[in-house]
Amino acid sequence: MIVAVLGASGNAGSEITQELARRGHAVRAIARHPDKIPTGEGITPVAGDAHDPAALADRLSGGDAVISALHFDVTADMLLTALRTAGVGRLLVTGGAASLEVAPGQRLIDSPDFPAEWREFAMGGIAFLDALRGVDDIDWTFFSPAAMIEPGSRTGQYRLGTDTLVTDDAGVSRISFADYAIAMVDELEAHRHSRARFTAAY
Repeated sequence: MIVAVLGASGNAGSEITQELARRGHAVRAIARHPDKIPTGEGITPVAGDAHDPAALADRLSGGDAVISALHFDVTADMLLTALRTAGVGRLLVTGGAASLEVAPGQRLIDSPDFPAEWREFAMGGIAFLDALRGVDDIDWTFFSPAAMIEPGSRTGQYRLGTDTLVTDDAGVSRISFADYAIAMVDELEAHRHSRARFTAAY
């Protein structure tokens, strides 16, 4: 597939870019600073700013799918406008964990120990997912990570969930950026969560 990765120079975006290339996909790796994008066979670094949907559409045109690893200051409307203009029908989003439930009716963001400094970013992710849930002309997927996503080994092991935080036997929810990227590309290829959110953790 021809896959555009937005935010390809970041922690998640760079791992997703490399995982796609490793599996033989043609990657348009888009970032404001393309010199920071990983290099390798199958990866084409492209300068681009998702805050300009018209210009972004030019960079997406002719592709099969878009994976967004952007911060949520780029809204769902901005990305959807770019995809519609470019004629690309599939969008996968690196989401946030804050809207996952930790108990029936209680989201992670509602937990008393949820860090205050993360709240603004988390609310952006919740608004993004809410916007996607009203979209039926783009085949979207929102991938909420574990509560902790961090550098670590590429194991290829993870467990899937939908709207509930996935934790281990000790109650810890974590995944490495490398395994998050594996789960993202697995979803791209297997297409199991159409117009839905899912999550993955160890």
